Amino acid sequence: MSDNSIISIKNVVKKFPVGDGFFTALHNINLEFKEGEFSGLIGPSGSGKTTLLNIMGSLDSPTEGEALVMNKSISALSHKESADLRNQHIGFVFQVYNLLPVYTVYENVEFSLLLQNHSAAERKKMVMDSLEWVGLADKADKKPAKLSGGEGQRVAIARAMVKRPEIVLADEPTANLDAKNAHAIIKTMKRLNRELGTTFVFSTHDEKVMGYLDRIISLEDGSVVKDELIATPQYSID
Repeated sequence: MSDNSIISIKNVVKKFPVGDGFFTALHNINLEFKEGEFSGLIGPSGSGKTTLLNIMGSLDSPTEGEALVMNKSISALSHKESADLRNQHIGFVFQVYNLLPVYTVYENVEFSLLLQNHSAAERKKMVMDSLEWVGLADKADKKPAKLSGGEGQRVAIARAMVKRPEIVLADEPTANLDAKNAHAIIKTMKRLNRELGTTFVFSTHDEKVMGYLDRIISLEDGSVVKDELIATPQYSID
């Protein structure tokens, strides 16, 4: 793992039991992600994007090979150590926002901080800072049912960013959004990537998302078929 790599995937194979045999979802994947990258895994459904993202997020572990995240081997971590890695260093954004309907926007964003050792005053500042980043400070007291789809996804981003994680993993974050909201969401993430130096890795087949990425990794049938650096992304936030 090179000095500025935050994720290193080495000869990773992932197999799932199916009947009397196994289905191989990932075949000998080798990838490194540097600090501050804005990257995406693309490919059709079943290509292995989400499986790879789950391994990077310590939600799963390789069958063979090694995945290093923040210099920690995912396969070697206990359940508690995996949970600590996610809680301290990794934010997740999914296509389904998973906001808790009985809680306010503020409480949904604050939730992940309750497992950390912060005072109420510290939590309040962190939550409001996070809501300011996504332009929803004025919605702090609203319930999720009162939000639009784009606003709900922005709350999910605020929740992922509230602890200022080094890594954010986003699995099809624009799948349920119209074009206007999709562009707004990715611009928000790109701005946070620049301002905070957060490493973003997407799983997507949305061309709008691809248009903002600095690196595009194409997967087919569980293998990397192309890894391309994008010198000038199609879309800019400037």
